[in-house]
Amino acid sequence: MKYAGIAGTGSYLPEKVLWNKDLEAMVETTDEWIRERTGIVKRHIAADGETTCDLAEKAARLAIEAAGIAASDIDLIIVATTTPDRVFPSTACLLQHRLENHGATAFDLQAVCTGFVYALGVADKFIRSGSHQTALVIGAETLSRILDWRDRGTCVLFGDGAGAVILRRQDEPGIQATHLHADGSYHELLTVNAGVSQGYAALQAGEAYIQMKGNEVFRVAVNTLGQIVDETLSANDLNKEDIDWLVPHQANIRIIKATARKLRMPLERVVMTVEDHANTSAASVPLALDTAVRDGRIKRGDLLLLEAFGGGFTWGSALVRY
Repeated sequence: MKYAGIAGTGSYLPEKVLWNKDLEAMVETTDEWIRERTGIVKRHIAADGETTCDLAEKAARLAIEAAGIAASDIDLIIVATTTPDRVFPSTACLLQHRLENHGATAFDLQAVCTGFVYALGVADKFIRSGSHQTALVIGAETLSRILDWRDRGTCVLFGDGAGAVILRRQDEPGIQATHLHADGSYHELLTVNAGVSQGYAALQAGEAYIQMKGNEVFRVAVNTLGQIVDETLSANDLNKEDIDWLVPHQANIRIIKATARKLRMPLERVVMTVEDHANTSAASVPLALDTAVRDGRIKRGDLLLLEAFGGGFTWGSALVRY
């Protein structure tokens, strides 16, 4: 039997930085409040004209280089994003064109903040089935385009960025397992209440913004991520001590710490990058992963638990032997 393993990682953050102090001049908030409640210090914002595909391309090229392959070797491209460049074609197809790749399967996947974990699970199934050998899996977002910069409850939380991995077929399990879930009954707690089939009114009025009931989202997220930890360990016959690194969705430092406590994992074994880029939705897990790979914390052979929670609600985990 063949398996999927991570051959290379990459990430990219836009050059423009928006610090908490900058937000103090925009909405009624303070640097101290943002740090204390979220752990965020700054976020990166895409420049005018800079698109999700632009960010994805830069992350993809770094992952391709790290894997030591050519773009033409890729036969599957999945872009997890909430903020595609166009209604169609998919951002994955636009990226495929830029990479001068011809013929690979290419599509977008929308599971909001859990998007990258979902995409990893889908790519793993393609490779295990034998139909594909090399996958480019990306989480990329320009969430600044759907933020109401007058709403202090949301605008302080999010940023733009992209992260990517190359998966290749191998003899030993790399992606050990993925566990993916959703419950649409919570859809009104975290949403952008606009879309194509609902009509363009909100989009044309410039009111297609993220809306969030923060306290309710926090409570469900903490409980749900605790459950996914238990599920992942039980389903794979593991003890908490078997996990070398927790690579969580970078939404809120309090949620991350709650998940670490569930694992009884010291914070020095948790990859935390939320202070540097805030919540980048589907990009946050691969951004954190690439950061820890490139600074040498995560090494070959380490067992990683990737987990995320997002609008839908969606949630999921990936158990990865790096």
